[in-house]
Amino acid sequence: MLSDLPKKEDENLIVGYESSDDAAVYKISEDKAIIQTLDFFTTMINDPYLFGQIAATNALSDVYAMGGEVISALNIVAFPEKMNMEILHQILKGGSEKVHEAGGVLAGGHSIHDETPKYGLSVTGIIHPEKILMNNNCQLGDILIVTKPLGVSIINSAHMLKECSEETFEKCVRQMTTLNKYAADVMREYPVSSCTDITGFGFLGHLVEMLDGKYSAEIYSKDIPMLPEAYKCANNFIITAGGQLNRNYLQDKIDFQVNDFALEEILFDPQTSGGLLISIPEKYGLEMLDKLNKLEIKSSIVGKVVNRQEKDVVVN
Repeated sequence: MLSDLPKKEDENLIVGYESSDDAAVYKISEDKAIIQTLDFFTTMINDPYLFGQIAATNALSDVYAMGGEVISALNIVAFPEKMNMEILHQILKGGSEKVHEAGGVLAGGHSIHDETPKYGLSVTGIIHPEKILMNNNCQLGDILIVTKPLGVSIINSAHMLKECSEETFEKCVRQMTTLNKYAADVMREYPVSSCTDITGFGFLGHLVEMLDGKYSAEIYSKDIPMLPEAYKCANNFIITAGGQLNRNYLQDKIDFQVNDFALEEILFDPQTSGGLLISIPEKYGLEMLDKLNKLEIKSSIVGKVVNRQEKDVVVN
């Protein structure tokens, strides 16, 4: 659909929509570029304050995935006319708090009437033009690090069905409301090759984007970080429609050398406000992992970039 849209050539547009990256980047001076991104979605949790926090955390993440810093944000709101306005107030409060935690300023926004509530942010960040992290620039021999456990949508579904514990759901919520800022602060200390955040396309979808048809990845199934009870829930067929869409799109690109349905579902599972997927030269990997694991949410080395094979990803 985008192929025949009118295009204006501009040498200052460093990252546009051609590469399916996490955000747009526009150079404004020799030492500064602007990162622009937006994201919004419908509610996935009953608490409006927490929904606001999750939606904002998710939207802010793209700036961190590009290696940048947040400077400002605008609210995007759709809300029913007849719904209690205090619900909207709590959504906006939760979102505002996360923007401020990110070090940015909430500068306004736009709202429309709609049948179902929707909320998110348009976010502006800054970065040095030579320090941009693309989502498709991994290098041969890089190790792959994930900064949050997988299984968010599976646990959210399980909670609605009362099939997981409140303790597990609270861990899931805490993860969804944790800014990727803290992992990105560590990441900036190292010569990272490529980075993206894991969201709707799931771990495997975003990994395939990162490989960009140039390389393949070997994934260590035993090292995949998962939320508590996610594996059990997936084994009990508590799975998501989004996960099945990801499976249908990606199944010809993945070589599962382990026979494990639940693991497959977790790797396909869409993540709401997921962690960063980082590709970094191996010699720096363990040192960076050690620093990342001083944070509350622990990171894991999950695989390695290898020479191009028949399939994009081999899971063993």
